[in-house]
Amino acid sequence: MKLISRKKEVLPISRNLDKYLRYFDRGCRMSLEYDDLLKYHEAFALYDKEGNDSLWSTVAYDQGQIDEIHSGLLQMYSHLRSLGEIAIQKHLVVDRIDLCLYGNTKPFRVRILNTLNENFEYFYVKDADASRVYGLELEHVLSPNRIGFLYGNATLVEEHIYGIPGDIFLKKHAFESETNYVRLAKEFVKFNERCFIRLLGDMHAANFVVDITMDFEENFYRIRGIDFDQQSYESTKKVYLPQFYKENKPFVDMVMEYLSQQTIEQYQQEERALIKRRMKASRYRLMPLLDAMACDRLAPRENQNKLAAILADHYKNSEFTKAKSMGDLVKMSLKLLDED
Repeated sequence: MKLISRKKEVLPISRNLDKYLRYFDRGCRMSLEYDDLLKYHEAFALYDKEGNDSLWSTVAYDQGQIDEIHSGLLQMYSHLRSLGEIAIQKHLVVDRIDLCLYGNTKPFRVRILNTLNENFEYFYVKDADASRVYGLELEHVLSPNRIGFLYGNATLVEEHIYGIPGDIFLKKHAFESETNYVRLAKEFVKFNERCFIRLLGDMHAANFVVDITMDFEENFYRIRGIDFDQQSYESTKKVYLPQFYKENKPFVDMVMEYLSQQTIEQYQQEERALIKRRMKASRYRLMPLLDAMACDRLAPRENQNKLAAILADHYKNSEFTKAKSMGDLVKMSLKLLDED
């Protein structure tokens, strides 16, 4: 069964969220907007190293547009990386601009090249969507990961999140001889718990990456979400639990084979305790974020009411049925951690 049947609409950034973003240095004035990048002249299919269609297209602009667009993109990059310090742009150039037409926000991926050493780095420019912004900020505050992004003029600029896409990891790396299945299974349990507590949906294998760090004895794994469009939108519980996506079945099989039920519960409790500590450490940032989220209409009322009833039954807590927004549901879910 497909858990998400269709793409959600792009939701505008509200006044409360805009105020929050500017206060915490997520907002900035940009000379270039997302809509400006849509005025490309041509698009060419982009293929990966193995000759397969990457589902991205490289776009080209008229000669009269190039200087303005490249200058604006370099300014975005400098704001993202060095608070707008223009000096770092001297040896940087825009090497390529790619467009993904199948994503919710039709993102542009920009490759910045350092001409001194031929090193390159990516960042993304997207049509700003409130659900995604809340998802990014909740990830930054509540997860072990930090994310750089900026908002301005209905445009969202995001840093690239490094790691091996989950679907590619399963095909090429998951079953190598050096893979530590116990550690990988442990991380999937913790990732599953993080997503459910903060109501992040659509975390199938193509929407997260696996970051592998070499330890002195074994590899260490971290699973990181990369697509936050389905933050607190759908009405069913399974959407917010990565374990129920068919694409993630190999990870679930690892959990069932290598972890006992007692160990699974231990890792779930560990993750809840870590989120609780992050909440306390970031309470002056988290509370205004949740207040803004509670005032926004992030999903149809029908979705909210259905999910509220499901969560009330799951937690055996009727307070969920009193929620007036999806933001309220996230608030209540996090509040339960303080009661553990």
